[in-house]
Amino acid sequence: MEVTQILHMNKGEDETSYAKNCTEAVAELIQNTLLQSMGIADLGCSSGPNTLMAVSKIIHAVCKTSSGIVGSTLPELRVSLNDLPGNDFNEVFMSLPGFYENLRKEKGIGPEGCFVSGVPGSFYGRLFARKSMHFVHSSSSLHWLSQVPPSLDMNKGKIYISKTSPPCVVKAYVSQFEKDFFLFLRSRAHEMVAGGRMLLSFMGRISPEASAEVGSHQWELLAHALTSMASEAPSPQEVRNVIMEEGYFSINHVEAFEVNWDEGSSACSDSVCDKCDFEHEKLSRGQRVAITIRVVVESMIESHFGREILDELFRRYGELSTITSPRLWLSTLIW
Repeated sequence: MEVTQILHMNKGEDETSYAKNCTEAVAELIQNTLLQSMGIADLGCSSGPNTLMAVSKIIHAVCKTSSGIVGSTLPELRVSLNDLPGNDFNEVFMSLPGFYENLRKEKGIGPEGCFVSGVPGSFYGRLFARKSMHFVHSSSSLHWLSQVPPSLDMNKGKIYISKTSPPCVVKAYVSQFEKDFFLFLRSRAHEMVAGGRMLLSFMGRISPEASAEVGSHQWELLAHALTSMASEAPSPQEVRNVIMEEGYFSINHVEAFEVNWDEGSSACSDSVCDKCDFEHEKLSRGQRVAITIRVVVESMIESHFGREILDELFRRYGELSTITSPRLWLSTLIW
């Protein structure tokens, strides 16, 4: 079964903010082009309480930039939320009335100023009409491959690239990433207007070594129970190489930054916050890391092994993670 049929994010929260980068990328676009209608896409939107957070930040940046330009008016906003068909779009749509109400109160944007739609499908292929998108955003999605790389027989007992994986396995993963990312870029090249912007953030690594501990260790902890999950955490240089080879896009900014697995787990002095986070604070660091990983991979694990193993699997994962897991992982930001 292809990854594109079964992988979707479990309900959860992503606490990483890209507000500054969104503002800079949107500002460049708005300042260089007077728009009447603006196409915005969030690829890999998932479902849950933070599904519309990225879109909200993008709209805030559009409003802020437009208000600072003499003679500029806020463009009509066409927002497309994309994820795989297995995503819970019903939950996303149920959150839209509150989203529209917040836009009206905070930004003065009425029902004719913003139109949101859902677009199910893989972003490793065409999703939108030609020249219809001005700003494309994707967070924590592009490190997932479209399919398990072929010829992984030499990597038995592993679910990822490990220090003991032979060179042919490393080559298979890198080759699949290059093929997928090239197709992603070429598809967006057809869909975006000239001068459009993309803001992409996904799991990565600084080291040129594909088996570097930071970026792969969390999969090593699952290796005893899983045998066919595929993910590739590329280095910034690997990403640059594919972008340059594809040829349609230029790079404004590439940044590799560390993200804390259990960020926000420290005690809070606010009594209300303490009450809301009481159950979370009782968990060990390993258990919090296990919750984070479960949000990302649960759908794929369930499709291969069934739902009945999940609680026990991640209980054991939490115990292993408490002992051996690093506190940080790496993410790559591009625009």
